[in-house]
Amino acid sequence: MPPRWRKDLERILITERQLARRVRALSRAIQRDFAGREMVVVSLLNGTVMFLADLIRRLSLPLRLDFIGVSSYGAGAASGELVFTKELRLSVRGRDVLLVDDILDTGKTLARVRAKLQALGPRRLRTCVLLNKGARRVEKIEADYVGFEIPDFFVVGYGLDFAERYRNLPFVGVLRPQVYHRAGPDLDGVGGKPPAGLAESQCPSPRRLRPGPVSSA
Repeated sequence: MPPRWRKDLERILITERQLARRVRALSRAIQRDFAGREMVVVSLLNGTVMFLADLIRRLSLPLRLDFIGVSSYGAGAASGELVFTKELRLSVRGRDVLLVDDILDTGKTLARVRAKLQALGPRRLRTCVLLNKGARRVEKIEADYVGFEIPDFFVVGYGLDFAERYRNLPFVGVLRPQVYHRAGPDLDGVGGKPPAGLAESQCPSPRRLRPGPVSSA
């Protein structure tokens, strides 16, 4: 790990090489499954940006791209309430749609967005996530394409952030608990507590990282 990140990160969980190899595998599966039709890729802002760019540049399919924004906070919204901050511009009615997100944990966001898209009448709707944190799931939802299954760590990098920092890291790393503890109550959405799903002793011993399943739907 580069020395400048060691004070904030415990370790690298997924290397650049692992990310590149897995994105190639995902793109091959998507290419096969969506062959023969123009697809609409709908990406959730903002954590997907790096994953999305690497994924779609490997697709030779005709596609259109749009973004949808969802936040757990908004003007007049209670903590944890999902608010749509950006709506689609493109119509997805009768089209093949791939919904892309960075991480699937509780499933609340993906379930809400998927239901919203399904109501718009796509011909087919599939979901793709870089990371799956199954230990946190509360909704009955799974992604069709999964990059990696990960333990219940707070991870940053490769587009994922903490307080809008660390998105530019070329790898996925585990954030040290003291980083979010010292953020204190002035940080929006944290309030001096560990991010949702992380206990004070949130870092169990490392487990072997394994790629998630790639759909052949």
